[in-house]
Amino acid sequence: EVQLVESGGGLVQPGGSLRLSCAPSGFTFSTYGMGWFRQAPGKEREFVAGITWSGNTAYADSVKGRFTVFRVNAKNKNTLYLQMNSLKPEDTAIYYCGVSRDNAARDIPGTYGYWGQGTQVTVSS
Repeated sequence: EVQLVESGGGLVQPGGSLRLSCAPSGFTFSTYGMGWFRQAPGKEREFVAGITWSGNTAYADSVKGRFTVFRVNAKNKNTLYLQMNSLKPEDTAIYYCGVSRDNAARDIPGTYGYWGQGTQVTVSS
């Protein structure tokens, strides 16, 4: 059974940093693309960042230069991360990690087969 468990969210002041983690299980993590999406109240789920099986990355324009996606492909230590710096109030949302249906990491939610439960990120003073 595929499972994705996010952690690391919380309340942070503008300009602060957070690191989100996503712990995968039930599939061969190293062969799939992974992505981070977010959803704010009343809005659709939107792409934040993605990383292919080989480590190529892509970012939404709104987070370029502030967020970094990376992955650790190691037995018993497989993890997907999202390092978020210079956070802004508009970054407030529930953040979800997803596993792609193949080894790519596209910016379309429908190309992801499974999602985690999400972790809340709130940026406020």
